[in-house]
Amino acid sequence: QVQLVESGGGLVQAGDSLRLSCVVSGRPLSDFAMGWFRQAPGKERELVSAIGRNSGFTRYSDTVEGRFTISRNNAKNAVYLQMNSLEPEDTAVYYCAAEDNGYGAEVAWAYDYWGQGTQVTVSS
Repeated sequence: QVQLVESGGGLVQAGDSLRLSCVVSGRPLSDFAMGWFRQAPGKERELVSAIGRNSGFTRYSDTVEGRFTISRNNAKNAVYLQMNSLEPEDTAVYYCAAEDNGYGAEVAWAYDYWGQGTQVTVSS
């Protein structure tokens, strides 16, 4: 059974940084492309960033490009999202997702497994 567990969320001030982690168990991380999504109250879940199975491909939403960095360590079965220069608009629940044998899709329905989410709150 594949499980994803996120950590690293919290309450920070605008301009601060956070690093989210997602540990995958049950299968090798190298089986999956990985994505980070977020969902704010009253809004749809949106892709923040995605990374291919061997880190050769990454994508970012326009709103986080240049501020966030996605990375992965297949040996540790972990994916990370380094978030710098955080803004109040980044406040959301952040979800880690795994796309089986994928490339790093933009849409949530392409992902097969999801974590439980971690709250990120940025105060102004």
